[in-house]
Amino acid sequence: MLQRLRAARKEESGFTLIELLIVIIILGVLAGIVVFAVQAVNDRGQASACKADYKTVTTAMEAFYAKNGSYPVARAGLVPQYIRDWPDGGGNYVIHAWPGGAVQATGACAEGAAGAGLELA
Repeated sequence: MLQRLRAARKEESGFTLIELLIVIIILGVLAGIVVFAVQAVNDRGQASACKADYKTVTTAMEAFYAKNGSYPVARAGLVPQYIRDWPDGGGNYVIHAWPGGAVQATGACAEGAAGAGLELA
């Protein structure tokens, strides 16, 4: 009788439903962790890009002021002599330059990069 039970047990192979559900849940948790980690890296990258764009526009404004004695009244005064292209935050942030020399960042840029040392006007 014991031999029959062993033979019957060898014929049954595969995973039970509970084992499959546990594996699926573990994979789901791991996928969730990876998604949040990648999102954090992406947010830091956007904040760094914003900070670089902010400094680029600020430097271009100051260079224009040093040469002309006043700040530009429009973006056309900066592009292409002082800055190659106006920074486009890809829809995540916008860099504004005002005629008085103030530079402002809005959108995701202001949220993510303000704590990183940007002085937003």
